[in-house]
Amino acid sequence: MLEHYFVKPGTIDRIRASWIGEPIERYVAWLHDHRYSARIVHRRVPLLMSFGEFAKARGAKAWPDLPNHLDSFTAHWVREHEGDSRTDSATKGLANFARNPIQQLLQQLLPDYSVRGSKQWTEPLVDRAPGFFDYLRRERGLRNATLKLYFHSLRRLERYLQRIGLVELAALSPAVLSAFVSDSSRDLAKPGLKVLCSHLRVFMGYLHRQGLVARDLVHAIEAPASYRLADIPRSISWGEVRRLLESLDRRDALGKRDYAILLLLVTYGLRAREVAELTLDDIDWKRERLNVPERKCGHSTAYPLSSIVGEALIEYIRHARPPIEDRKLFFQATAPYPPLTSNAISQRVSRYLRKANIPVTRPGSHTLRHSCVQRLVDANLDLKTIGDYVGHRSPASTEIYTKVAVETLRDVALGDGEEVL
Repeated sequence: MLEHYFVKPGTIDRIRASWIGEPIERYVAWLHDHRYSARIVHRRVPLLMSFGEFAKARGAKAWPDLPNHLDSFTAHWVREHEGDSRTDSATKGLANFARNPIQQLLQQLLPDYSVRGSKQWTEPLVDRAPGFFDYLRRERGLRNATLKLYFHSLRRLERYLQRIGLVELAALSPAVLSAFVSDSSRDLAKPGLKVLCSHLRVFMGYLHRQGLVARDLVHAIEAPASYRLADIPRSISWGEVRRLLESLDRRDALGKRDYAILLLLVTYGLRAREVAELTLDDIDWKRERLNVPERKCGHSTAYPLSSIVGEALIEYIRHARPPIEDRKLFFQATAPYPPLTSNAISQRVSRYLRKANIPVTRPGSHTLRHSCVQRLVDANLDLKTIGDYVGHRSPASTEIYTKVAVETLRDVALGDGEEVL
């Protein structure tokens, strides 16, 4: 595989003559299989050879000794290459440039090697409440994305209990739970605090059913008060939607992909998760339909494939989608091209909203979903039709948009509201 990237025989000979030449050659094959560019290979191979010589000069005699020299080599690399730019971000970027390919090499070379600092989703309180996450998976049927939210909530509770020195869950009381919720309110907004309290109630109910706590503490957890229809949707005007779409540079692969994603969000009111789960098989070109399976309320929806969305998808699939076997529709733009996640989609939308100077509270993918619903409300469609179109579980989810039915409210303000009412 080295011959695929290096023309000069002398260069290939030097790589293979290195005492870590064999692992480097295997790593190059891995980069090739994961469709990394030749530029990346040419930058990383000299770095790995420098690392090998650095470790050998400091006593490394076998491949298992290499991890011991990773930190010192990274610091050495940064000192050699930082020059006059010594900002924290520049230093961090240089360190990651040196560290990441070495860690990838070590993961392939040493089966027991694990990347230090990577996220470990170990279940919080697993020693004191065994089986809780199995209960969430099997009996409640929660998705992995929802399970991660429970991870965060219970990790927060675990840290709080450690801080106050409460070891046994049997010692939990209304006072402890109330203090925990109050403590969490310092860095959680009201929506986040409500989610935390919801998770706590499920956890307390589980503990009581399993006999791990004597009292049923579910009702001891008070979430912050919220009032139905108290907020207004985070939608933007249709003129701002056009401005947002026009801000994309569709000449490159990233722009083609993101343009298709934004059109899906604003045309059909899809959630970011639903866009991330789309596959090539969900586009029915013959019947001109877009199938959206496994929606939040448990059903699927088939939409007519609009010509604008269809053209954007064709442009993306032909000229921007990575040529890989995975049937998922959207992928990251850089190797090894993992599928795009719902969080990544929401972050892309937020970035484009800021780029287009469109002010929105909590910008993200739901901004375009709200804009789609508001467009349908302004077109005087009934709420049941709108709710079915965007996959609302309850009509109450759609009612909030009547608060910003601008033309109807203007008639009321002008004194001609009797007919409306």
